[in-house]
Amino acid sequence: MAEVSVSSWIGRGESMGSSHLDRSAWLASNRRLRLNLIGFFIVALGLVAAASAAATPAIVIDAATGNVLYEEQANEPWYPASLTKLMTIYVALSAVRDHQISLDTPLVVSARAASMAPSKMGFAPGTEVTLDNALKMLVVKSANDIAVTVAEGIGGSVEAFAEDMNRAAAELGMTETHFVNPNGLHDVEHVSSARDLAVLARALYVNFPNFAGLYGIGALRLGDEIIQTHNDLLGRYPGADGMKTGFTCAAGFNLVASAERGGHRYIAVVLGAPSIKSRLVRTAVLLDRAFAGVDHPHPLSAAVSAQATPPDMHEEVCRRRAKAVAAFEAETERLEAPLAAPTTPIFPANGFLFNPAPAPDQAPMASRIAMLPAPVFDPVPVSIGPVPGYAGPVAEARPPHSPIGTPSPPEAASAYTSEKQQEVETSGTPVKPDAAALPMKGRLAKKAVTKIVSEKSEKGTKLAAKHEADEGGAAPAAEAKKHSAKAAAAEKHAAKPVAKPSAETAIDEKLNIDTTDEPTTHKLTKHKVKQAKAHKATIAKAKTSHKIAGKHKPAKIAAKPKPAKPASAPD
Repeated sequence: MAEVSVSSWIGRGESMGSSHLDRSAWLASNRRLRLNLIGFFIVALGLVAAASAAATPAIVIDAATGNVLYEEQANEPWYPASLTKLMTIYVALSAVRDHQISLDTPLVVSARAASMAPSKMGFAPGTEVTLDNALKMLVVKSANDIAVTVAEGIGGSVEAFAEDMNRAAAELGMTETHFVNPNGLHDVEHVSSARDLAVLARALYVNFPNFAGLYGIGALRLGDEIIQTHNDLLGRYPGADGMKTGFTCAAGFNLVASAERGGHRYIAVVLGAPSIKSRLVRTAVLLDRAFAGVDHPHPLSAAVSAQATPPDMHEEVCRRRAKAVAAFEAETERLEAPLAAPTTPIFPANGFLFNPAPAPDQAPMASRIAMLPAPVFDPVPVSIGPVPGYAGPVAEARPPHSPIGTPSPPEAASAYTSEKQQEVETSGTPVKPDAAALPMKGRLAKKAVTKIVSEKSEKGTKLAAKHEADEGGAAPAAEAKKHSAKAAAAEKHAAKPVAKPSAETAIDEKLNIDTTDEPTTHKLTKHKVKQAKAHKATIAKAKTSHKIAGKHKPAKIAAKPKPAKPASAPD
């Protein structure tokens, strides 16, 4: 019994020890499993966050039908930046179609237009440029000053033209769009969406097919200057023929691009890319997917305005964009994956089940497009000034929605009036502009103030001397010379022994007759001259007849008379 009991207890102990070891192993395994699950969820959340950061708005549509092939957050509000200029062009072409303006109509650059931030042409206020040349500058240079010039030339003012832009957007069904200006410079109320911009791009091709070549211009020639396009897709992607780029820190790098192969055109919109290269590659991938038939086409859905505020991409684009670029490129690689294996497309772009194999120049380009060299374009010439022989109206800033040719208000015209015109206009005014105006700041201002003080001091001295002379009734020059002569005579007299005055000298002093060559201060009448001569002769006789103590005693001379007042002096 004892042995059995001991054996049983030994067996029970062994089994208990074994179960304890199994429990410990199970707990360790369970702990590792939980850690693995936690790690998996962390990685999954990170991937979701990266995908969310990289999933900026994008859409691809068929230009012929308007069907959507691909979309990602297409209805989310976004800052369009210079993609705004597509609507500026749309409103301008609508005005040409409605005979409100012609392509040859000169537009006048205003001071407001010239003050716009770059990108800009930099024309001085008063410069004239035709609407035809202005539209080319809008597409290629993306000139903000020219956008304002077009707006003022057609609508009369920027605000009036923005009303026309919003009216056209409503007619096209752009429900997420609101325009504030014609160039896309940042404004929190200036918003659109990928869907709306795709609708606008398609409307430009459908409603104005004769201007399709406008969006594919690769370079302009203005005098000796060559202006290259910002659209890197042109000349690199097979079939690419337009349209427009846009960028601000708040919006990121935006692009509306179109490409045509075999008579079929697709339009791709990419918003919020963190760099130019990532924008280029993402757009190429989306177009590759469209031409390869990867995505299923479906009708464009009607969007309802979300009334949301667009995100500000400033941090991801203009400050710390390395992480944003990495996430964006990872999402682009995911989109490109179906293009790696050459398979028969499930949803052909043309609606047929079987598609021929793509030509070599139509093979996917996304993987190598960024490595291609910059293309060389034959520049299209543009110029400033009116067309030779043009005799029509000139479009400039004027009252809102007034007819083209209406004179601009004076405050608008004065911003670019020439100096000659200003001189003519102010010739009849009591106060004329000072041609010798001096600077009010800096070193030059100090020199100018010193010069002004010295000039005023000298001028004040002259005025004081003139005032004294006027009050004394004598000419300043004569008075000064007279005092100078008297001072010299006084010094000479002081250096010699004092001699008694002769009778003739006494007579001269009595009558205040100036014997120098300087002009006389007081002119005597003929009567006084005769009287003086007679009196002088009397004194001469007295000299010879009277002697006092062996000495000649001069006749007693009366007090010196006061000089006669000039005729102009008051009584």
